[in-house]
Parts: sequence; structure tokens; C-alpha cells
Amino acid sequence: MQQRRIGNSGLSSSALGLGCMGMSEFYGATDEAQSMATLEAALAAGVTLFDTADAYGFGHNEQLLGRFLSRHRGQAMVATKCGLAREAGGYARRVDNSPAYIRAACVASLVRLGVETIDLFYLHRLNLETPLEESMGMLAQLRQEGKIRAVGLCEVSAATLRRAAAICPVAAVQSEYSLWTREPEQGVLTACREAGASFFAYSPLGRGFLAGAIADAASLQAGDFRQFNPRFSSDNLVRNQAIAGLVRQFAHRQGCSPAQLALAWLLAQGDDIIPIPGTKRVAYLHDNLGALQVHLDGATLASMAAAFPLGMAAGERYTQEGMKGVGA
Repeated sequence: MQQRRIGNSGLSSSALGLGCMGMSEFYGATDEAQSMATLEAALAAGVTLFDTADAYGFGHNEQLLGRFLSRHRGQAMVATKCGLAREAGGYARRVDNSPAYIRAACVASLVRLGVETIDLFYLHRLNLETPLEESMGMLAQLRQEGKIRAVGLCEVSAATLRRAAAICPVAAVQSEYSLWTREPEQGVLTACREAGASFFAYSPLGRGFLAGAIADAASLQAGDFRQFNPRFSSDNLVRNQAIAGLVRQFAHRQGCSPAQLALAWLLAQGDDIIPIPGTKRVAYLHDNLGALQVHLDGATLASMAAAFPLGMAAGERYTQEGMKGVGA
């Protein structure tokens, strides 16, 4: 498995990580046996970075990953997050970056994961109420105490990243980045490189859409949050099918699957970019990993950049509730 350095942390991980969120909620029915099989298959294939958060399944996702990690001490790295506080049974959230909350969340995550140290600990979202100096100061303190190895930030602006990195080294930034969400190219990627931070791309397959798996919102299972996502609403989805069609065309020319093309494009954007496609199925995992064998030459990359311009997708990335803390 190809390896990529995680910013200025001294750590490295597989070039593709695994997003674990869907194993607990947001994408319809879950199956723990199936999820555990996917985790095992990922590690066997060389994936070493597993991404979770305390907000995923209200702690369930960390507990699931903890059971997996207990059988593979020292073989897998874990990235988790804090800062999104949710009430059980609902989607509504508040952003809490207070030092007391960060510390309590870190300790709770350590217990659920069953580890002594979290490899990469992110602030899931940022607000404007808590001074950045206080939040970053607590993260630096947790690192000094050995509770975390590296600090990360999610969905931050370039200006905020620069301010944060001046307070405490930031090893990673995680934001949505894909062929239909190219906003990180408007300054955040440059700021990451200035700060020595790697960029972790979540939803690199457009929540499955770029892989060609979604024809209409009615085909989604009950409990799938994409039923309420603006890009999957009936009118927007019809317009966005043109994007999926273009992905299929490019994939056909490359002799690969649409998912592999979308991931190969991201991998080609820089050695400091690590996509973390999420899946709870072994077949999808292996399809995604096939992207590591896809080479896109300069001409193809230029053609794709022109075919998938910034702002091409119809609809916002999230509902108004979901956008809380994005771009702070």
C-alpha cells in the first residue's frame, strides 16, 4: 500500500483511509457484522487510517472501531473528532469548542476507542464564540499530555487555519473535496501547504453519487440523510446526473470504475492529499482501493479539470443545520 505523510506530525498512513461514519448512521440500515468484516478487509489490504468521530452514532462508531482496534494493537491508526454536540435521536447540532468540552470529549473518546493515545484528533467544526487561542491551547495541552499525537481541524477557512497554526502545529485539515466539491482549491489547500498540514478529503465520491450508485432519492433507504440533502433533491439530482455521466465517460476511457476515477483524480492532486472514502461493504472497499492502480496523465487531468469546474454541482452541500461551523 502506498504511504503518505501526515503533515508535520511525523506520522504516515496509507494513501487511502477508511471513513467509518456510515457503519453507525446516516446511510440507512447498519449491520455490525458486515461493518467489522469491512474493517478487517481494509486492514488486510493495507489501509492503516480509520476515521471516526464522537458524533457518529452518538459514540457507537467509536465503540465499534474500538472493538476492532482491540484485536489489532499497533497495526491501525485512528482519527477522531470532537466539537459537534448532538442530542440522541436527532440531526440538530451545536458547535462547542470550549477547552472543558474538548478535554472531556477526548477522555470519553479514549475510553470508547479503548486506546491510550488518539493518533489524530480533530475539532469537528469551529465556532466564533470560543477564542481560537483557548481551543488550540487545549489541543496543544492534550498533545503534551500524550492523549493525542497530532492536531487536526475540519472545514476551516484558510484564514482560520493560518491563525490556528501560529498557536499550535496543525498536522491535518479535513474537508469535503471531490470532483463536484472543489472549494478547497480556493485557498485552503495553499494554506495547508504553508502550514505543513496534510489534507484529508472526506466524501471523495460525493456521498456515493459520483460512483454512479444513486439514480434518484426514492431509491435511498429510510434513515438515509441524503433524502434531505439539497444536492439529492429531485430537481437538483436531475441536473447533477450530468456530472455522474461525465464521470462514467472518463472512467470508461481509463478502463476503471467511476469510483476509482474520482479517487485517482484526488490522489493526483498532491502527495499531501489523503482521501477517506467511507463504506460499510467489502465489495465497495475493494473497488475503491483499485484507484491506487489508476494512473491519470497530464492531459487527462487537464481535461477533467475543465469538465468538472468549481460550482458545477446543483444544490448546497448540506442543509442549513448541517452547514453550522463550515468555513469558520
